[in-house]
Amino acid sequence: MSVPEVRTSDEQGPRGPIPALGALMVDTRYENLVGEFRGVVGAYWAIRPVCGGNEWKAAPAFVRPASPMERLRAENARCNARSRGDLL
Repeated sequence: MSVPEVRTSDEQGPRGPIPALGALMVDTRYENLVGEFRGVVGAYWAIRPVCGGNEWKAAPAFVRPASPMERLRAENARCNARSRGDLL
Protein backbone atom coordinates (compact mmCIF):
# COMPACT_ATOMS: atom_id res chain seq x y z
CA MET A 1 0.00 0.00 0.00
CA SER A 2 1.39 3.38 -0.84
CA VAL A 3 0.97 6.30 1.51
CA PRO A 4 -0.02 9.32 -0.60
CA GLU A 5 -0.36 11.92 2.14
CA VAL A 6 2.36 12.40 4.74
CA ARG A 7 2.16 15.06 7.42
CA THR A 8 4.88 16.26 9.71
CA SER A 9 4.75 15.61 13.45
CA ASP A 10 3.81 19.24 14.25
CA GLU A 11 0.46 19.04 12.42
CA GLN A 12 -2.75 18.19 14.24
CA GLY A 13 -4.99 15.25 13.47
CA PRO A 14 -8.34 14.12 14.80
CA ARG A 15 -6.75 12.97 18.06
CA GLY A 16 -3.91 15.44 18.50
CA PRO A 17 -0.49 15.68 16.92
CA ILE A 18 0.47 13.33 14.10
CA PRO A 19 3.39 11.08 15.18
CA ALA A 20 6.79 11.40 13.56
CA LEU A 21 7.52 8.99 10.71
CA GLY A 22 8.93 5.77 12.11
CA ALA A 23 7.54 6.33 15.62
CA LEU A 24 6.54 3.08 17.30
CA MET A 25 2.80 2.97 17.86
CA VAL A 26 0.41 0.41 19.34
CA ASP A 27 -2.87 -0.53 17.63
CA THR A 28 -5.16 -1.53 20.47
CA ARG A 29 -7.68 -3.19 18.11
CA TYR A 30 -5.21 -6.01 17.38
CA GLU A 31 -4.12 -7.15 20.84
CA ASN A 32 -1.73 -4.22 21.23
CA LEU A 33 0.16 -4.88 18.00
CA VAL A 34 3.25 -2.65 17.74
CA GLY A 35 4.19 -1.06 14.43
CA GLU A 36 5.93 1.93 12.86
CA PHE A 37 3.92 4.98 11.91
CA ARG A 38 4.26 5.43 8.12
CA GLY A 39 1.93 8.34 7.36
CA VAL A 40 -1.65 9.51 7.03
CA VAL A 41 -4.09 7.98 4.56
CA GLY A 42 -7.32 9.97 4.60
CA ALA A 43 -8.80 9.64 8.08
CA TYR A 44 -6.52 6.70 8.97
CA TRP A 45 -2.89 6.21 9.95
CA ALA A 46 -0.70 3.75 8.06
CA ILE A 47 1.14 1.41 10.44
CA ARG A 48 3.78 -1.15 9.38
CA PRO A 49 4.82 -4.20 11.44
CA VAL A 50 8.21 -3.75 13.09
CA CYS A 51 9.59 -7.01 11.68
CA GLY A 52 8.36 -6.36 8.14
CA GLY A 53 5.14 -7.08 6.36
CA ASN A 54 2.21 -5.23 4.88
CA GLU A 55 1.05 -1.92 6.26
CA TRP A 56 -2.43 -1.63 7.68
CA LYS A 57 -4.75 1.30 8.23
CA ALA A 58 -5.63 2.15 11.81
CA ALA A 59 -8.13 4.64 13.17
CA PRO A 60 -6.20 7.21 15.25
CA ALA A 61 -8.66 6.71 18.13
CA PHE A 62 -7.30 3.15 18.58
CA VAL A 63 -3.60 4.00 18.30
CA ARG A 64 -1.31 5.10 21.11
CA PRO A 65 2.44 5.59 21.48
CA ALA A 66 4.38 2.50 22.52
CA SER A 67 5.50 2.33 26.14
CA PRO A 68 9.24 1.99 26.88
CA MET A 69 8.81 -1.77 27.45
CA GLU A 70 6.86 -2.19 24.19
CA ARG A 71 9.54 -0.25 22.30
CA LEU A 72 12.27 -2.44 23.80
CA ARG A 73 10.41 -5.63 22.83
CA ALA A 74 9.79 -4.36 19.30
CA GLU A 75 13.43 -3.34 18.79
CA ASN A 76 14.58 -6.71 20.15
CA ALA A 77 12.22 -8.54 17.77
CA ARG A 78 13.56 -6.45 14.87
CA CYS A 79 17.17 -7.28 15.78
CA ASN A 80 16.35 -10.98 16.05
CA ALA A 81 14.61 -10.94 12.67
CA ARG A 82 17.56 -9.15 11.08
CA SER A 83 20.02 -11.69 12.56
CA ARG A 84 17.94 -14.53 11.09
CA GLY A 85 18.17 -12.89 7.69
CA ASP A 86 14.46 -12.04 7.45
CA LEU A 87 13.48 -9.35 4.95
CA LEU A 88 12.45 -6.24 6.84
